[in-house]
Amino acid sequence: MNNTVTKAMAIIELLSLGKNMGTTEISEELGLPKSTAHNIIETLSHYSIIEKNLDTNKYHLGLKLIELGSRAQSELDITRIANPYLKGINMELDETVHLTVLDREEVLYVDCVESKKRLRTYSVIGVRAPLYCTAVGKAILAFLPEKDITKILQEKGLERITENTITKPETMKFELEHIRKDGFAVDNMEHEDHLRCVGAPIFNSRGEVIASISISGPT
Repeated sequence: MNNTVTKAMAIIELLSLGKNMGTTEISEELGLPKSTAHNIIETLSHYSIIEKNLDTNKYHLGLKLIELGSRAQSELDITRIANPYLKGINMELDETVHLTVLDREEVLYVDCVESKKRLRTYSVIGVRAPLYCTAVGKAILAFLPEKDITKILQEKGLERITENTITKPETMKFELEHIRKDGFAVDNMEHEDHLRCVGAPIFNSRGEVIASISISGPT
């Protein structure tokens, strides 16, 4: 880390993992001098990017990020274009519909229309998930160039998350062949127990897969 912006982003990313941390913990985790961490934390706090819990003296992500995230979502063309389709599918089937984009070899959930059923899948906007064990992820992974698929599977691995997670590369490649043939992917409780999803890819004007859409619900 060689500049202040990079160090500030590292602090934000660290706190995004969900654990509240104090200045000393942050400086030790990131290998920063405590004085440097303190100065950056003070600046981020000033702009409400992070906030301090006065009872514990530990920091967590601030409300300003929700405001910025909302603006970014509204300005993302694909959410504007896809949202009516999400609403249409939701209205027809009354199950939760998600939109994701490919970002840093993962899927990032950027929009959602929730089911009105009491037993339903809830919105996970802003959350990342692996490509290999989600319907939205596999729908994207299957249509990437073969060299990219091989690279992602080698670097990210196939960690077992549930009993149904595919963990063998040869099985995964067979699965991706079926997805390319069928045009859609299924998450059969591979990422979360008791949850099934069906996902389909979204392509840009050049025929490159850039996003995906899914419908999900309790098994």
